[in-house]
Amino acid sequence: MAGTTNTPGPAPASNKRHRRPPWRRGEAILGYVYILPATVILGLFHFWPMFYAVYISLHRWRVVKQGYVGLENYEWVLSSPKFWNALKVTIYYVIGTVPIQLTLAMILAYILFQDVKGREAFRTIYFLPYITSTIASGAVFAWMFNPNAGPINQFLEAIGLPPQRWLLEPQGVLTLIGEYWGISWLRGGPSLALVTIMIFVIWFWVGYDATIFLAGLGSIPYELYEAAKIDGANRWQLFRYITLPLLSPTTFFLTLVAVIGSFKAFNHIFIMTDAAAGTVGGPLDTTTTVTILFFKNFYETPTYGKAAAIAFVLFIIILIFSLIQNWIGSKHVFYME
Repeated sequence: MAGTTNTPGPAPASNKRHRRPPWRRGEAILGYVYILPATVILGLFHFWPMFYAVYISLHRWRVVKQGYVGLENYEWVLSSPKFWNALKVTIYYVIGTVPIQLTLAMILAYILFQDVKGREAFRTIYFLPYITSTIASGAVFAWMFNPNAGPINQFLEAIGLPPQRWLLEPQGVLTLIGEYWGISWLRGGPSLALVTIMIFVIWFWVGYDATIFLAGLGSIPYELYEAAKIDGANRWQLFRYITLPLLSPTTFFLTLVAVIGSFKAFNHIFIMTDAAAGTVGGPLDTTTTVTILFFKNFYETPTYGKAAAIAFVLFIIILIFSLIQNWIGSKHVFYME
């Protein structure tokens, strides 16, 4: 027709497939080959045992598998007074160790980061506890706090204070303090036996945490401190408005690791309570954490189904705490760009 023009339409799409070059396929295959050993190890020694433990927790299992019981083992765990007591002890343990060890580590790292004479030697000394065996150092601490001939009680007697039973004492520390000072309303708290274990944990981890804090301090640009000093900031303001915010990623990491590790703590609790009284879990179960309760059900009873259920309830608790920490960290952790 008149007045019409033939305009070329869009070029037809090519039917050829975009094939990956052979050398790229070779790289992908090589990458899978490299990760295969790690995948096999994780599958055999992490994921398969985890899934099999779930299977065990759904059965009545004493030495050999008996009957399928569904969630009966989990119902037993959640209705057991022993589990709730163990969870209370575990929370006491977490609250009594993590904040103190991180606070001391941050102060120690801040001091050692300054131009202090012999700071390299002090850094090595404070890190030494972390590289020692928890079994060996736990046994030494159990001897130090021995109520009969331990050096700690000898020191208390030398300065006029009454000796304590330490790892054998089931009473709460607040109760003991209230009795000593005549404060009738001061009662409860974690047992002195558990506090003794907390002292060991703080001693053991503070050097490691301080080392990580030192690495975090070293990553803060010094120009920020110089600019703040020019504006008249004092030492406290430098620490409050520069050091603390820029250390928040390190603090978040150490808090997350410390909380998870505290919930899973076992070795030193086992060795210190066993060495002190020959009873794992301490006097009246006042040092029986959830991991110690798991050990008792797995090895002493043994009821493998209930032990596996305890392990997975603990896993869920740790997961919930980790998610809460990540949520808090997303709002309060400051990352430099």
